[in-house]
Amino acid sequence: MSRYAEAHVSPEGPGDARPTALQVVQDEGMTDKLKNKVIVVTGVSSGLGVETVRALSTTGAPFYLTARDLTKAKNALDGIFEPSRMKLVEMDQTSLKSVRAAAKIILADTDKISILINNAGVMAIPDLQLTQDGHEMQFGVNHLSHFLFFQLLKPALLAGSTPEFASRVVNVSSSSHRMHGILASDNYDFQKGGYDKWVSYAQSKTANVYMANQIERLYGARGLHGLSLHPGGITTGLMRYFTEEDTKGMMASYGPEILKVMKSPEQGAATQVWAAIGREWEGKGGKYLANVAVAETGPDDGNMMSSTTAGHTYNAEEEARLWKDSLRIVELEDEE
Repeated sequence: MSRYAEAHVSPEGPGDARPTALQVVQDEGMTDKLKNKVIVVTGVSSGLGVETVRALSTTGAPFYLTARDLTKAKNALDGIFEPSRMKLVEMDQTSLKSVRAAAKIILADTDKISILINNAGVMAIPDLQLTQDGHEMQFGVNHLSHFLFFQLLKPALLAGSTPEFASRVVNVSSSSHRMHGILASDNYDFQKGGYDKWVSYAQSKTANVYMANQIERLYGARGLHGLSLHPGGITTGLMRYFTEEDTKGMMASYGPEILKVMKSPEQGAATQVWAAIGREWEGKGGKYLANVAVAETGPDDGNMMSSTTAGHTYNAEEEARLWKDSLRIVELEDEE
């Protein structure tokens, strides 16, 4: 049982007894313990990315931090950013060319990476939009860009793994993945029409889970592990497309108690930080986490507020299909 289980039994809203990311670092005894372990975090210009860096900076690790808008990121990281051990790298995740350029910059600096946290994302884009490469925006930004980024950084992640601290890839997914699995191979981008913002978001978040599970399956024995997670309900810039109608619908479906489940950004970053540095995850992975614990098994009810798994959360066949298709889409060879 998680040491934080009791704190999650009766939540009282943001700032309650549920742990913060910084508390997790301290509880794990990782303060100043990762001074030679390189950490890469995507999406550090707001929200969970900022709080993840804030907490993990206390480990003493060097960082590469990506953002589309570096000025916005610098402002968001004010008081946290340390030029001597942190480097900001421009990466526009609507462009696979930009992802390749960012990876090239990082690999020119280091050949060893210990932790990759794929944190950036977009949510509930109301109308069908395409990335610069012609892919549906949520699938492209949330999944394909991170998939390519991982593939490019993979040699450094494998090289950075040690017997004392195996490398980790942490994908920030969402409980919204419970609403829908991945679409057919010829319809990831809604080529057949019928775009729905929540189906799109759910697909991209399921893809985050599947990618982490497949990393564990393919590379776990080589010292590279994958984990995915639901951070919790947090009011951040990710919700910029959230409409008044969406809010009313959520309140009607789940009632005012939903407000008590919400977390502060500091609390929301706790599970991904635990995945990144928690001793529980040394040398293993392939799990979907929530509330700083392994998510419990849940029903196939499509409840986007549940912190449990759904029937499709673990699916080896679908994970392998998405992996193979993603390699083809980003124009990489399958090394298997």
